[in-house]
Formats: sequence, structure tokens, C-alpha cells
Amino acid sequence: MATDTLKSSTAGAGGLRRVLLDNGALSALVVLVIAMSLLSGDFLTTQNLLNVGVQAAVTAILAFGVTFVIVSAGIDLSVGSVAALSATVLAWAATSAGVPVWIAVILAVVTGVACGFVNGALISYGKLPPFIATLAMLSVGRGLSLVISQGSPIPFPQSVSRIGDTLGGWLPVPVLVMVVMGLITALILGRTFIGRSMFAIGGNEEAARLSGLRVKRQKVVIYALSGLFAAVAGIVLASRLTSAQPQAAQGYELDAIAAVVIGGASLSGGVGKASGTFIGALILAVLRNGLNLLSVSAFWQQVVIGVVIALAVLLDTVRRKAGATPTAAGATSGPGGSRGRQAAQYVIAAVVAAAIIGGISLWNKGSSGTSAKLGLSVSTLNNPFFVQMKAGAQAEARKEGIKLTVTDAQNDASQQANQLQNFTSEGMSAVIVNPVDSDAVGPAVRGANKADIPVVAADRGVNKAKTATLVASDNVAGGRQAAKTLADKLGGSGKIVILQGTAGTSASRERGQGFAEGIKAYPGIKVVAKQPADFDRTKGLDVMTNMLQANAGVDGVFAENDEMALGAIKALGSKAGKSVAVVGFDGTPDGLKAVEAGTLYASVAQQPKELGRIAVQNAVRAAKDKKVAEMVKVPVKVVTSKNVASFK
Repeated sequence: MATDTLKSSTAGAGGLRRVLLDNGALSALVVLVIAMSLLSGDFLTTQNLLNVGVQAAVTAILAFGVTFVIVSAGIDLSVGSVAALSATVLAWAATSAGVPVWIAVILAVVTGVACGFVNGALISYGKLPPFIATLAMLSVGRGLSLVISQGSPIPFPQSVSRIGDTLGGWLPVPVLVMVVMGLITALILGRTFIGRSMFAIGGNEEAARLSGLRVKRQKVVIYALSGLFAAVAGIVLASRLTSAQPQAAQGYELDAIAAVVIGGASLSGGVGKASGTFIGALILAVLRNGLNLLSVSAFWQQVVIGVVIALAVLLDTVRRKAGATPTAAGATSGPGGSRGRQAAQYVIAAVVAAAIIGGISLWNKGSSGTSAKLGLSVSTLNNPFFVQMKAGAQAEARKEGIKLTVTDAQNDASQQANQLQNFTSEGMSAVIVNPVDSDAVGPAVRGANKADIPVVAADRGVNKAKTATLVASDNVAGGRQAAKTLADKLGGSGKIVILQGTAGTSASRERGQGFAEGIKAYPGIKVVAKQPADFDRTKGLDVMTNMLQANAGVDGVFAENDEMALGAIKALGSKAGKSVAVVGFDGTPDGLKAVEAGTLYASVAQQPKELGRIAVQNAVRAAKDKKVAEMVKVPVKVVTSKNVASFK
């Protein structure tokens, strides 16, 4: 009996070791979950784990499609753009075109499949490298999405938006869709002819061709499948945001590829499985969720994520060199007893992992504490305006003795929704949000509303959700002031060009709207060109250079932020401030220096530090159930060389 017990224990320990050794991604996930559970008492809660599932869903669905491509030794860089295009087609067809919703859904799926079909045809019959073909589709898909939407988000049909909701008030539908798509992926890889073809092509394409496999036709089908999964991911993403965002899912193709590789697939082809891809997507979601809960700097998060991805892949490499032998998809496990032992090993691993996590959960119980803490989600920290707003908020938080967690949404509405979900599960006293998009942030804010967490909107409002207050300057009014300032400088006549911000953002729309309204009062001024430069200085330089090439005799420039204005000044050279007047927006430190130097004629200053400070003040008041005004206006001021010294 003792001998049997010893053998059982040894087998159990060996089984656990073998499961972890043969599954490098699973080992990394277990270690990561245990580490996050130890570091944050807010991580291992039911609500937060559901948040992780929701946040992994879109990446996982995209990654399942990319798995087909990578197993066949290809690459697909277009899935993020195809997802955005498919969602935009659905929203446009169901709203502007008046098509029945079910037909709109079919059109969206067909759009994804068609994009994948074109990719496959270019690669198989056009002889283009997969990298080049899908890179081209990345640009085409994003461009078509912007063309169809005219750069603005399109409300999603309510019947389809339910995909972003929950069942029974607790089970997220995106998680169910992710699981279903994962099972379909496993079925295709392991039980179908096309699945076996993927492994054959990835293992040795020439051998597959010589054995009678129609490689070209199979590649077209493989990329079409990737497009299909991208379309489903786009619909799920837009459902979460209740709107189709033309700029949605940017960079998601890299996350999808990372999830597949972390899951044990080889970029050289022939190796990969659905379960590995699923675990890879979970690793990325757990990492981002945990870093937010730990209040890790948004800048350092990028570094940490990159390091963990490298370590996860390195672990898998070490595992392979150590002699672990992963079972190929669809292969049998040998005799029935072997299958039974493998199943027993997984059960042992699950029990041990559950015991460890349960112990950590009990250890961390109540560790979150009751001290006041605020969360601030900024649309982007790649813009000096929002960096200053963050600085003002942090200074006020230190003064109040309150912990402030700042996250960077990187102009990604989906990422911002994830961050607000994390704030809600963390039990913040109040949340401040600077929306990437006013409509897209609505569902996440409603989640905070249900948890009785007050939300303060900063710089931009929130639609279809309750906020304690809006702390902002009037972008439309600022646009009108910019128009009047530029027109007065030009004496009411001349040719001007406009540098627009990121298409689809409320700041760009509102500032552009105000300027258009204001310039109507000056019929002698003609807008000869306007192009987006994405609030970026380098793009402002490039776009302005192109505009000057196409339009001679430009007298003035309106840039929807100071960064683009500074790029325009660089393009104008000696003309800036002399023969060409440039007006910017935001009143950033570099912008004010340019005003002082005379190269930038004026900037509509919003005082971002003051905006951040006032937002924290009102968030603290709201957290204490004190009355706050429905809207708090931060003064906007036109700064020229005459008043720049006093303003600074």
C-alpha cells in the first residue's frame, strides 16, 4: 500500500512536471497568474477574471485566424484593418444604407472573407510574399474603413451590440464567442482536410505539392479563413464599443501574431494548435490587466510586455531543447491507457494550480484596503497636451494625499474600455476618463455606474452614460476663435490650408467644426486643402510639405493642435511667421515658445495642467458624495506674442 502511494505521488509530481514542461505557454500563464495574485489583491476576483476573459476575446479570435496562416508558414498583417473594415461595413449597411441587420452581418462577414481571398490570391497566383500582400491589405482595409465612415464612428445596431453584453447579468458574451471560435479552430486543425493541408504546406510546401496537394488553392482558403475570423473579431469589438470605429484594432495584428507564437507555433510553419493560441492570448490579457492593477507606468508597460513575450518564447525554446515532444494537432496519443495517463496529468496540474491560486486568494483577502484611490485613463500620452494634463492631475493628487493610477489608452477605444473595466473591478473611489471617443467609452462608464463609482469626464464628454461632471474647455468655441484670429491676421482674405487631427476623434471633429463655422464669416478666405496629420509633428511636417507642393501662394495655416503646427512651421521654413501665418491649438510649452519666437502666430491655449488639477478636485468631491457642477469650464485663451509672457 505504501509503495503504491509513493508511486502515485511520484507519478503525480512527474505528471505535473511533464504537463508544464510540454506546455511552455501554460507554464508561463500559471506563473504569471500566481505572480499577479501575490502582487495585487484585486487580481483574483471573479469580476476581474471575467474582465480578463473579455479583454482577451478580440485578440484571441484574431489569433485563431492567424494560427491557420502561421501553421502554413505564412503571415497576415492585415487582420486588424480587416476587423475594422468589416465592423464599419456592418454599421454603415445597417444605418446609412438601411439594410436589414441580418443582411448587414452577412455583408460584414463576406467583407472579411473577401479581403482574405484577395490576400491568398495575391500570394498564390500573384507570387507576392505574404508580408507584402498583407501589408498592402492592411493599408487598403484601413483606408476603406475611413472612406466609408468619413472618419467618424458609426453607431452599431442595438441587436448586434448585445454581443458585447452579458448573459444572466454576469457571463460576458464575448467570452462565449471566443470559446466557440477556439473550438472551431481546434476542429479545423485537427479533424479536417484543410487543417491537415495547413500542416503539410507549413512543414514542406514542395513535398505537399508533389504529393498531389493543390497548394495554391489551399492557401487562398487559408487566408480566407483568417479574414473570416477577423470579421468576427471586428463585430465583437464594435459590439463592446457600441460603435464601429474606423481607427479600431490598430496594432492588433501584432498582438495576434504574438499570441500564436507564445502559444508554441513556429513562424517557419508546421507547428501550432488552438489551445496554445488561446493561452497566448490569455497571457497578454493577464499581463495588461495586472500591470494596470499594479499602477505600472503606461510607458513601462510596453517594456514589460515585450520582455515577457520574449521570455515566454524563450521558455518554449528551452522546453524543445530539453526534449519535450508536443503532440501534433490531430495526432492520436497512442493506446487508450496513454490517453488516460495524459488526462490524469492534466487533472493533477489543474488541481495543484487551483490549490495554489485558492491559497493566494485567501492570503490576499481584504488586502485592497479602504484608502481613497482614483483612476485616470488618458486618451494618449504621446501628445504634450495630455502629458501636461496628467502632470496637473498628479500634482493635485499628491496635494490631496490620494493615490492616482494613470493609464494610457494610446488612442485605442477598446484599450480604454479595458482600462475602465479594470478600474471598476479594482474598486476605485472615483474614475477620471479622457475619452478616445465619446460614444465608445459609454458601455465601460455604464459599468462603473452600476458599481456606484463616480466618473468625471475630462476634456471630452461621455455619451449614453452618467458622469458626475465634465471638466473641459469648449473645442468648438476654440475653433471659432482660431478662425477669427487667423482671418484678422490675413485681413479677411487669402488662401489657407488645414491640418486635421486623428480621423474619428471628437477633438478633431469639434475643433474642425468650430473653425469651419467661424471662417464662414470671411468669404474672402478660401480653404484650398485640408488633410489629416494625426496630431503628430512629423506627419504635420510631411503633410504640409505635400500641401505646399500642390498649392502655391498659401497665406495661412490652421492646425488642430500645436504639434502639427510645429511640423507645418518646419515645412514652411523662413516663410513661417512672415509670409505665412500659422495658428495652432492647445498652448503646449513648445507651442508657446514658437509663439514667443514669432514663427507660430497664435495658439488657442486650453491650460491642460489646470484641466487635470480641476478634474482631480471634482473626482475627490464626487467620491465623498459632495455636490459638483454638471460642467466645469476651463478658460480658453488665444495666445499671441503680445500676451505670451503673461500667459506663461
